Parts: sequence; structure tokens; C-alpha cells
Amino acid sequence: MTSTSAAAVPLPTVEDSWARIDAWLSERAPASYALLRPPASPAEIADAERRLEVTFPPDLVASLRCHNGVVLREGAPAFAFNGPFSGLTDIVDNALFLRSVGDEAADEYDEEEDESELNAYWRHEWLLISQGVARDAQDGLFVTCRAGEDYGRVGRYFNEDAPSFTGWASLRAALSSFAEALERRVPVGGRVPLAFDGKLIWEEATPTVKAEPISLLGLAARTPEPEPAGPAEPARGTPPAGWSGALVTNGVGKPWPQQVSQPDLVFAEGLSAEELLSRVGVVERETVRERTHAHAERAARSLWAASRPLVRAGLCGDWGFLMQSAGNQQLTRPEVLRRLARGTRVVTLTKQGPEVRLTVYADGLPYAPGAEDRVVSSPREDYVRLPDGTEAQALGVDPWPGSTAAYADFLTELRSRFGIDFPLDRALAEMLPSGLVLPVLDDLPEWSCRPGSYVRHFDLGALVERTPAPRLRTAMAAQLRRLIAETGLDSYPEISQAMTAMDRGETPALVADEPLDVRMRTLVAEAAAARPAWGPTWQRDCDAAELPSTPEDFRAWQLRVDAADALRRFLLLPVPVAAASILHHRLSEDWRSELAGDLDTATSSIESA
Repeated sequence: MTSTSAAAVPLPTVEDSWARIDAWLSERAPASYALLRPPASPAEIADAERRLEVTFPPDLVASLRCHNGVVLREGAPAFAFNGPFSGLTDIVDNALFLRSVGDEAADEYDEEEDESELNAYWRHEWLLISQGVARDAQDGLFVTCRAGEDYGRVGRYFNEDAPSFTGWASLRAALSSFAEALERRVPVGGRVPLAFDGKLIWEEATPTVKAEPISLLGLAARTPEPEPAGPAEPARGTPPAGWSGALVTNGVGKPWPQQVSQPDLVFAEGLSAEELLSRVGVVERETVRERTHAHAERAARSLWAASRPLVRAGLCGDWGFLMQSAGNQQLTRPEVLRRLARGTRVVTLTKQGPEVRLTVYADGLPYAPGAEDRVVSSPREDYVRLPDGTEAQALGVDPWPGSTAAYADFLTELRSRFGIDFPLDRALAEMLPSGLVLPVLDDLPEWSCRPGSYVRHFDLGALVERTPAPRLRTAMAAQLRRLIAETGLDSYPEISQAMTAMDRGETPALVADEPLDVRMRTLVAEAAAARPAWGPTWQRDCDAAELPSTPEDFRAWQLRVDAADALRRFLLLPVPVAAASILHHRLSEDWRSELAGDLDTATSSIESA
């Protein structure tokens, strides 16, 4: 019976693959092509085999007879992250070096127990045949000269990880993939080959972005808020009713103590609870209602909150106060404290594990830097040493009793220094106005507000130096528009309106709590809500609600956040600084050629104007 399946296409020879690679480089990347070395002679190959006391696989001999490696200069033709192929000198030198290191590490591998090929740090029969990203013996591809079924197989070596075999059964197969990648722009290790400025470069392949990622904030808006826990339901972190024993580990345990609630607190002189909720970032008024601390904690762990922090507000004499009940800390952030302290004075008392901090801000700035920022850090005390010298952890005890005591001391100090007599226990139990926070945007890090020289191996500094400012701004605005479109950010009216204003030559203002600012904050909140889908399940809080989002959803939201951050930088920072962020986040693998086109278009538009 005749088979209907197509016959497997045989791999091209090493010589055929190198001929295809040469042809592509000579036509599209002549600067890289010029750095290929001429062939090695049979005598040179034989001498290297004698020095290393191995027989090179036929594919390696054939490759060296095409090119004896490359000249290691900028633009040297590389095979994606695997780097340029090595010549005989580097193959010999790296093999001798790695053998010496491998001999020192041999005791870590039990070769008698496991004789598998990869059960070694470095085998004498392995040859490092590419330079890797480090251009030295730190990483790269290797072939094995060890007799057996793996003879001639291609592996991947990285000095901080165990060696492994690649999907290429031979160097012949690897070179065929190299030629195929050049001719058809096929990704290798997530990167595609491009010719730019006469050189071969490898760019991250354009990713597939989910067009309509699941909105957990939208789902939260359709989800009812959990009601307060019933009287029979134990509070979080306390043992079940009737518990009379001790929770122990490693034979050590103590009675389960009464749990002490010491939430983060901010006191603002002369501000109402309503004003404090607004300043801290509660923009969705429909989430505002009165809650106890326990109810707020329960609600903040639910799908209704979608990972957004929940804060409560009240009055204590002449001071308004905020109490954070759950979620990522907000009352320790300088961005938040500056907003809270506009035109007034605020005092913060926060606790995080072993550290308790008392800070004072006034008129939007830290008050008397160094004088009013006090920190107490206590040692951890839930570990004990047993008589036999081993260490064990006691469960159900306060690991940092020192910081617990310091928090109480600082509360007393608030009364003597600021006249704030705060009844913590009553405030925890009271029904207080509360709401979900849409976190304010992070400050732009100072290090990221300086012009960048290189972005993705592109000489941005040279471009800025030779390009007139109006032309650079017009071209970067076009690049920003491309970034916004490829991430799906142009689907939001606030973003589209900002870009339209920029097309008219205007610079839209980014004002706190205005629609554009709120949109950017909402995007950040969407990404934060979807982030748990990105990590392993064991890292998630066991009390967290099950979410329908996937890693693809988180990736899509994070790309939108990155694009919004690039827009924010374009509105707030000098163009050369914003350009680095825009180009860094571009998704298209053709961004370099698109940038060249945008620069040409900018020149034409300026000249016509």
C-alpha cells in the first residue's frame, strides 16, 4: 500500500546552509558579512583535534571549512542569543579553560551513579562552538564529541545553570535553522533576524497581544460586595472555636495569642473624612459606605475589590484620619502623602513586619527631613534554639513583639506631641466611611528621567544629537501613536483625545483626578488585579478569590500600562528622555525602519509648513 504522507525533507548540507547564510548577509547586511573569517585549513583542524584529544564531528569540520569563526567586532553575525560561531582558536581556548573549571567541580557530580551525557559541569568531549551573549566562555552552544548516541548533538551551556541539549540534533540542523531564519524571518529563541544599517541584528518578535483582555475591574463592578461576617464566623488569623491546644512546628509551640490589629494610620489636621477619601484616591463613589475594620478586610479580599486597597476614614478631635484595612500599602507612599498634606500637616504611623515608622509631612512635603521621620525595627523572635542546637519556629506567636510594642508607644506619643488621642480599638469596631482606592500613579524614578544613549542596541544619543528638536518631537509623536495602536490603548477616548491634541501641536495637561489621569490609574489597577495569573498558584494568598484572568490577560494589561507610561513621559519630560521609553516599549519588530520613515515624514511636514 502506498503511503499518502509526504516524505520528510532532508536537511541541507552544512555547505548549502552556509551558502544561503552568506548570500543573505552579502546582500542585506554587508557590514556583518565582511566580518566572517575565511575557511580553516585541514591542517589547522587536525592540529586542534590533537591538542584537545578529540575527533570533531563531521558537521563541525564542514562548518569550519566554510568559515573559521568571525571577527569579534560590532556587527559580527550572530545566531540570535547563541552569539557568533567560534573559530578554532576560541574553540580550543574555551575548551581548555572549561575543562579546568570542570575538573574542580567534578566532585559535585556522581558520575558512577549517573553516566548520562549531561551529568557533568563540563565534559572533556564537549566543545563550545559559539560565543554566546557574553562573547567569552560564559555561555554559548556546544557540540559533544563523546562516543554514543549523542555524538555531534548540539547543547546549550550557561555558567549559572545546568547544561542542556537543544532541539537541534546536529550542527547541520542548527545551521539549517539559521539559514531558514534569515530567509523567512523565522524566530529563533523568540527573536527574528533583521538587516539594519548594513548589519545583522536580532529583534524580539512582534508579540500577539490579546485584543480584549478580561477586565477584572469590570467584573468587580458586577459582583456584589460580601456582607459582614456573622457572629459565629471567626475573624481572620484566629483559631477556630474550642481550640485549646497549641499550633507547633518542629516540636515547638505556644498557645495561640490574641491577634493584635495595628493598621497603617494617617492623621491630617483640619481635614474631613470625605476630603481624605478623595485625596487618597477613592474616585468610585459607589464603593463608599460605612464599614468596620473586619468588614473592610473581608471585602478587600473578595473579587468585588479586584485587588484594590480599601481605606476607612474618620475624625479624631481636630484631625481627620485614614486607616488602611487591606491591600497594597498606600499610606506609606510619598505620592499619597504629598496629596494628603496639601495645605495642612499629616502624621503617619505605619507598621510593616519588624518596622514601625512615624513620619510628618507639611504643605505637601516631608516635614523637617530627618527630624520627624522615626523608625523602630525589632528582631524576629519566633525562632528558638533547641537543646540539641537545632533551630525551630514557633507558630501562633507574634514574630515581632518589639515592633508591636513600638506601635503602641507611638500611639501614646501622638497624644503628647500632637494632641491626637486616638482610640484604636473603638476605631476598629466603628462603622466608618470607607471606599476602594484607585492608586495614584507612582513617581517617575529619577534614574529614568535622564536621556538614554542606547535603546535596544540603537544609538538614540546619536539620533538626538543630529536631529533638530521639532523633527525629533514629530517623529517620536508618530512612534508613540504606533505604540498606542499596537497595544490597544487607542480604544480609550481619553487617550485618543490626547493624541488628537498632540497632532494639533498642543501638549495636553496631565492633571490629577482628571479623566486622562484616572484612565492611566485604572489601567495600572487592571494589571495589578490580573497579576496573580502570571505567577505560580502557590504564590497566591490562600484566601484570595478565584480569578478568571489568564497570563495573556495580564500581559495585555501590562503592555497597555507601559504604553500609557510612555505617553505620560512624553507629556511631562523632555522629548529625548521620553523617546527612550517609547522606543523601548515598541512591539513591532520593524520599529527601526518605521522610525526612519517617521523621521523622513517629519522632515517633509516641517519643510512644507
